[in-house]
Amino acid sequence: MTVFPPEWTPQSGVMLTWPHIHGDWQPFLKDVEPVFCHIAEQISPHELVLISCWDQAHQNHISNKLEEVGIDLGQIRFHIVPSNDTWARDHGPITVLKEGRPHLLDFSFNGWGGKYESKLDNAITRQLCKHNAFGSTGIESVNMVLEGGSIESDGAGTLLTTSRCLLSPRRNPSMNRAQIELRLKQHLGIERLLWLEHGHLAGDDTDSHIDTLARFCSIDTICYVSCDDPDDEHYTALQSMAAELAAFRQTNGEPYQLVALPMPNAIFNEDGVRLPATYANFLIVNDAVLVPTYEDEHDSVAMQRLAECFPQHEIVDINCIPLIEQYGSLHCVTMQLPAEIVD
Repeated sequence: MTVFPPEWTPQSGVMLTWPHIHGDWQPFLKDVEPVFCHIAEQISPHELVLISCWDQAHQNHISNKLEEVGIDLGQIRFHIVPSNDTWARDHGPITVLKEGRPHLLDFSFNGWGGKYESKLDNAITRQLCKHNAFGSTGIESVNMVLEGGSIESDGAGTLLTTSRCLLSPRRNPSMNRAQIELRLKQHLGIERLLWLEHGHLAGDDTDSHIDTLARFCSIDTICYVSCDDPDDEHYTALQSMAAELAAFRQTNGEPYQLVALPMPNAIFNEDGVRLPATYANFLIVNDAVLVPTYEDEHDSVAMQRLAECFPQHEIVDINCIPLIEQYGSLHCVTMQLPAEIVD
């Protein structure tokens, strides 16, 4: 039996691919590295942190940065694996449980439909495997483009996704919706897909990844980005998305409990481009939920609503303004690894 576990299942570690001078983060390193340090600092008390580095000098640099903020390096696992970028959610492995044991699926990553160079990123999972980063965990290559940020599991056979991303013609052009559903059911062990036809964020270059819009908090609860301002460019699409979510039903026929997350006030880069700030891009780890914040009046509201969704978890805020400069946020730069993978 194959199960695609939810994010709240027990974890052994979280992957980070550290930014470096050889990629698009080069102009922003001074601002973004403290964010990565803060993420590692907040994950490390709960589980291990697996960090991919460009080379040995880069590893030494990162190690010094982590020591400066007091992180126990015994909780860090370094691996030298060159990367194009830092979005571990999308180039990292997707883990399923086969007969209760973890099994890694290495789907293809093509830079969100060929938007960016991705050859190094596409090789990261296999390179980490060669470094024994995942111990004896089995791994399987899957000839299909799929990014971790594009799928949400409730752990009980239901997958939440968006048609705009999964049906993008530059990902799997030879496959239609029915064929994609079949492949995902075969590889992930899911029984049904809930497709959102509406919803997007300005500045997002992933074609509406689900982890920017709506997330499972439990088998019967979905939180989602809401927009109540008719003058906001997102209003129509997000109102339509909310209606779709309200129409979805659990396998028992009951509607989902829906928790609306506010939309942060608009944040623009120096070129006037609106950036994809979203509270839905949180990360669940063992006993804690890390929530992206944006020095915004809505931060506290989002944290309170997520605290109600995760009453047994510590709620930790991470200032992610530097991350959205490259059009992603907290969940996008991380990939959790279930128990028994990293030690």
